[in-house]
Amino acid sequence: MLSILVIYGVLNATAIELPGGPPVAMDFLAYDGANRRIWVPAGNTGSVDVVDTTAHKIVRLSGFPTIASPREGKPDMGPSSVAIGEKEVWIGNRGDNKLCSFDGRTLKRRKCVQLGSMPDGLAYVATTGELWATTPREKSITIVDVNGKPPAVLASIKLEGSPEGYAVDGMRGVFFTNLEDKDKTLAIDIRTHRVAETWSPGCGPEGPRGLAFDSARHFLFVACTNGVVTLDLGHDGRVVSRLKTGAGVDNLEYFPPRSLLYVASGKDATLTIARVEDQGTLTAVVVLPTADGARNPVVDATGTAYVADSRDGKLIVIRAPAH
Repeated sequence: MLSILVIYGVLNATAIELPGGPPVAMDFLAYDGANRRIWVPAGNTGSVDVVDTTAHKIVRLSGFPTIASPREGKPDMGPSSVAIGEKEVWIGNRGDNKLCSFDGRTLKRRKCVQLGSMPDGLAYVATTGELWATTPREKSITIVDVNGKPPAVLASIKLEGSPEGYAVDGMRGVFFTNLEDKDKTLAIDIRTHRVAETWSPGCGPEGPRGLAFDSARHFLFVACTNGVVTLDLGHDGRVVSRLKTGAGVDNLEYFPPRSLLYVASGKDATLTIARVEDQGTLTAVVVLPTADGARNPVVDATGTAYVADSRDGKLIVIRAPAH
């Protein structure tokens, strides 16, 4: 259901109510530009909600196993991450530690692969035809060959801390992740599976969270819990800008056509849209109200943001500023 969000006081802000809630536990959302769909793993409902961004119609993919959360009072855990492949979309499920694929056009279920540990972030690496899943309980990255029939776990990269967040530089063959408990950001060579670079974003004791990447200008954006940092990878990964936002930042999203970075602060209930200048400097363009706990924005081809409001079981839809 689509409704106008008068209570948010934001022009052109709407809400998409998801089935099965509230609440609807959401973590990693993803946009499929080829089919103009937002994929929403709706963990505790045991489903994935696929939202048509043109008509805002929802197709629900159900039947995913769930398990009780180890944290008291938290919703059950189920599907939580998405990776958009070339013709199929992969879902990572915390409920059974599986990765399962669906046809990107017809939405038909295709194939699955069992992991040895619970997946968190999930990325498709087109140059190698692989899925890279962060598996923080094992302090590792699990690599799955999805070109094979059936798909199979190819390798595991052991790390010195707990991986959190991801970004991929397909052109240069690099996978980025953070070590949340070490306040470090890593660059891993996709071919050799070795850590090539380590940087210190300076996020503090709560550590870094999500990542986003500007391939054209070689900037890596690191989310801290109260802001974002720009690392200039063309100059040894040095910090060239810090932007303070509200608290409760997790994942973030970058929109290259307009050089805009979207940062949702769950504890402060705001969405900061910042412009990335040519030197990597971050400048806030607008700060908009969202909802308590709303986080992890994903952006479609028009620059419209979809912010996960798990408590209310909605997606908050906010158009980008005109200039």
